[in-house]
Amino acid sequence: MTTTAERPHAAGTPEPAAGQDIGRLVVSCTDGPGIVARVSAFLHRRGANIVQSDQFSTGPVGGGFFLRTEFHLPGLTGALPELERAFVDEVAPAIGGTFRFRDASSLTRVALFVSRYDHCLLDLLWRVRRGELPMTVVQVVSNHPDLAADVAAFGVPFAHVPVTRATKPEAEQRELDLLAGRVDLVVLARYMQVLSGDFLDRVGVPVINIHHSFLPAFAGAGPYERAKQRGVKLIGATAHYATETLDEGPIIEQDVVRVSHRAGVTDLTRAGADIERAVLARAVRWHCEDRVLVDGRTSVVF
Repeated sequence: MTTTAERPHAAGTPEPAAGQDIGRLVVSCTDGPGIVARVSAFLHRRGANIVQSDQFSTGPVGGGFFLRTEFHLPGLTGALPELERAFVDEVAPAIGGTFRFRDASSLTRVALFVSRYDHCLLDLLWRVRRGELPMTVVQVVSNHPDLAADVAAFGVPFAHVPVTRATKPEAEQRELDLLAGRVDLVVLARYMQVLSGDFLDRVGVPVINIHHSFLPAFAGAGPYERAKQRGVKLIGATAHYATETLDEGPIIEQDVVRVSHRAGVTDLTRAGADIERAVLARAVRWHCEDRVLVDGRTSVVF
């Protein structure tokens, strides 16, 4: 068994095991003695070899316990249904909590929502085309028609769904109908509309958002203009899961880049776009690799 560092793909740590027949098991439960032993013994009895494992506990007595394990099992795809049933019978009653198995080679089906800013959208489409992200983009949705030709160049369906204050419920219903049964994840790649709590409840999959890290000091329009006025020295971005409370969902990834007093608004905006692209791509990748486990208002990222 090998154990990775706390941060995903930190320097000197191995990449996830490549090849076929690699499965993942993710567990969230209350901490207590014997959890790792039970999981390891279960996989051993089924002929699986653990090739990577990460765990974290918020407290040894009554705290939250989080586990992500990758294992090799010949004939994994056909064995997964029985593996899940056996885990329910043999391990789940003793540890409680939630778990999920997944074939590591399966691609996450993703819908990208965007308005007029194209940097995050085109970056994700480009990375998918290069095979850098373990996902397939099944739909792009926008409240503006501007990026239809750019998306078409990647061979991805584009849907223009206008949104106004008066038509928001109808627009969200159209979006829900468009995505029903087709996606495992929604990514807001600079979608300048606030999704309603009803939409988030009904979409049935996680939603990842990206925003500049000036919030809440520079919330709303023109954050880089106000950042210049205040003489900021750091440009940042935050990727998080969307919740009904705006920009307060569990954080997945953040990063910053230093800027100086010489930087103008255009320079700050360019730096912001660069960091937003990188942060969102990492957050989406980690989600698709089952590295992100939500713990209330926070998250554990392996």
